[in-house]
Amino acid sequence: MKGAADVVWSGSWVTERLGVELVGDGRPEGDGELRELLGLALRRNPRRAHLLVSNVLGKHVPQKPSVVYGTGFELGRRVRELLGPAASGRAVVLGYAETATALGHAVADGLGEAPYLHSTRRPVAGVARAGGFEESHSHATSHLLLPEDPELLAGDRGGADGERGAPGAPLVLVDDEFSTGNTVLNTVRDLHQRYPRDHYVIVALMDMRSPADRDRLARFAEEIGARVDLVAYGSGTVTLPEGVLEKGRALVAAHEPAPLEQPRVPAPRPCTRVDLQWPAGVPDGGRHGFTPAHRAALEAALPAMAARVAEQLGDARRVLILGFEELMYAPLRLGTALERLTDAEVRYSTTTRSPVLAVDDPGYAIRTRLVFPAHDDPDDGPGDRYAYNVAGAGFDAVLLAVDSVADTPELHAPGGLLEQLAAHTGHVLLAVVPSYVPGPRTHAPERQETSMLPEPLRGPAFSSYAPDEVGWLLQDLSETELEAPTEEREEAIQSGGAHYAESLPVEYQPSAEYQELFRSALKLSAARIARAVGTVTETVLAERGPRPVLVSLARAGTPVGVLMRRWALYRHGVELPHYAVSIVRGRGIDANALRWLAAHHDPADVVFVDGWTGKGAITRELSAALADFEGFDPEIAVLADPGGCVRTYGTREDFLIPSACLNSTVSGLISRTVLRADLVGPEDFHGAKFYRELADGDVSGLFLDTVAAHFDEVADAVDAEAKDLLAADRAPTWEGWAAVERISEEYGIHDVNLVKPGVGETTRVLLRRVPWKILTRRGAGADLDHIRLLAEQRGVPVEETDGLPYSCVGLIHPKYTRGATGADGRAVDAK
Repeated sequence: MKGAADVVWSGSWVTERLGVELVGDGRPEGDGELRELLGLALRRNPRRAHLLVSNVLGKHVPQKPSVVYGTGFELGRRVRELLGPAASGRAVVLGYAETATALGHAVADGLGEAPYLHSTRRPVAGVARAGGFEESHSHATSHLLLPEDPELLAGDRGGADGERGAPGAPLVLVDDEFSTGNTVLNTVRDLHQRYPRDHYVIVALMDMRSPADRDRLARFAEEIGARVDLVAYGSGTVTLPEGVLEKGRALVAAHEPAPLEQPRVPAPRPCTRVDLQWPAGVPDGGRHGFTPAHRAALEAALPAMAARVAEQLGDARRVLILGFEELMYAPLRLGTALERLTDAEVRYSTTTRSPVLAVDDPGYAIRTRLVFPAHDDPDDGPGDRYAYNVAGAGFDAVLLAVDSVADTPELHAPGGLLEQLAAHTGHVLLAVVPSYVPGPRTHAPERQETSMLPEPLRGPAFSSYAPDEVGWLLQDLSETELEAPTEEREEAIQSGGAHYAESLPVEYQPSAEYQELFRSALKLSAARIARAVGTVTETVLAERGPRPVLVSLARAGTPVGVLMRRWALYRHGVELPHYAVSIVRGRGIDANALRWLAAHHDPADVVFVDGWTGKGAITRELSAALADFEGFDPEIAVLADPGGCVRTYGTREDFLIPSACLNSTVSGLISRTVLRADLVGPEDFHGAKFYRELADGDVSGLFLDTVAAHFDEVADAVDAEAKDLLAADRAPTWEGWAAVERISEEYGIHDVNLVKPGVGETTRVLLRRVPWKILTRRGAGADLDHIRLLAEQRGVPVEETDGLPYSCVGLIHPKYTRGATGADGRAVDAK
């Protein structure tokens, strides 16, 4: 790996094959300085094909610990010069997991007296969230803020003399790279809502913004009414060719090695444990906060800990200190102390969650990679982890530093990281730093326990939606037989023998005529839907803050949630978190999904989303279900509210939303949700199926893309409508519920659950239940063409009537038994 790497830039391979180029800041020496700081690699990521590989971060490329720490410390000194001594003494530093946890800590050290906190992807029982956010381009996106001191981010911290500062003490946010700025600005926007202050300083190793993004920072500062400064170690821009994502995917596919790229070691040498004697009371890092007092205690203990490591290294001349994911600062400081103590050549890097292509070429930044199973029982389940540029690097010894949570059987197992390292070095040492557990705080709210709950399911493994569009808080029941003939389901439901959520209807396979009707309806209504999407999203953003967490009610609400997320990104450049949860009439909402949401987001930020209202049964169900969960707002945001059941809506017209025309094939190929005692235990999410076999007929993407294509043309109308709605009286009228009760009695049904008002609900009756009659408003037009076609196919009479507040109403056959229909499933004729 040596030799040619000294003269060949480690980004030339990607530049030559992909066309990605790094351009300096305009100074004659700018390009050369940029190439000294950065190389390039490729990765599997739907948002960004390339990876800027820092030579001074200590993540992917082994580097001298003194260089890594010194770079961050120098940035901290620059921030201190910017702020001045008084403001520096009140500042708080926030670093980003996982790549910038040590960088942010070094910046805090350079500032002098600043406490430090970094975001984390590891929930910790008993520690309340102070915030959270998503990272748009990262491999793993959910960030949590878990300070032990709930007032750490409050903005009025006292200085070194102990006096409290004025609200708005500076917040310094540190990341390795500032490109679009989405992650940092989204964090500032969220924290500014909770803890407003006058001054933010963004710190990055590299400022790689485009000219448009540079202008955006100034606009953002004006928007929030605060000063926002940027301090960077280096700067430049990235130029991307057309079609870079597709070309990048093709290059990765062509060069990705076989899965078993690392040889197994038949009998690995045992590792040597090093007892660091970590100082009592000092946290392992900044996950829960790291104070100046912690800093002083660690500095005093470092020489002795380094000496214990040096004693075990013996005569090793080339040593790697290898950190573990977010645990970067502790091994980095061990490395700096070891450099001062020994004559050995010491290098430092860390393992990572992020999958990157390795190519053994001097013009490529990631020459080799080790792949091994996660060994810290991660909250999102098992998965691969990586160590780059370790294999073949000629290290005589490797010291792996992990926290005690990660010192597990998986670490020591065959195929684990220790065995992988043993194949590439003569001596493996293991140092375990005690995982810091904050003490109990009587004023801190109790955290919902979620240790048994997995991370959300995402496409393409579950659903045909892109992974960033929605996370499904469901369990995958795809291999379970759940479908039953419609008539059998209806008889069981109405006889009380089964609940509708205990089985699934057989998925309706639309005829060619019906498919064409769907496409025609979509073409006609796409602009109207786009307008309603924009209106409801703007209303939510205005009333619930700039960073709401969208939680759609699976599955009808999920396409709407995806569209609302797309509108927020299109109009405001904000990427909203979006999850889908199950709610079941008569059984309530998935309580475990709520617990997961409460652990990962502020419940006050959660906005529930559905497609439309009928008579308002789900609205009432949700309100009752949330009574036991503190902090959640039961208000539902819907695209259409013809029943007058909610106050947050895009329209109150009852018109055709084409996503109601189909089942899974317009909803990411996901079934309706299932709740059955033998399948869903007390620690489980509700279930659903992913109908992969229906992929040829999937129009989920077509629906979303067609509607989103109209965002530009409806933007002005949305602005006007949202402004009018925000000023209007939008209190629910419950007009629909009154109509349903009247129809139930008038037609002798005596059960409002068998009356399904509105285009969407009537469509569901025809697709999933045993319909009896369809009532349509006299003169209703093309919006009901698909209703008439389905009714004709199922032999269901359509009756025009006056006085309906809806375009149509579907009546489920009352007192249904299979004897009430013919062999073809046709409904009886008489009232």
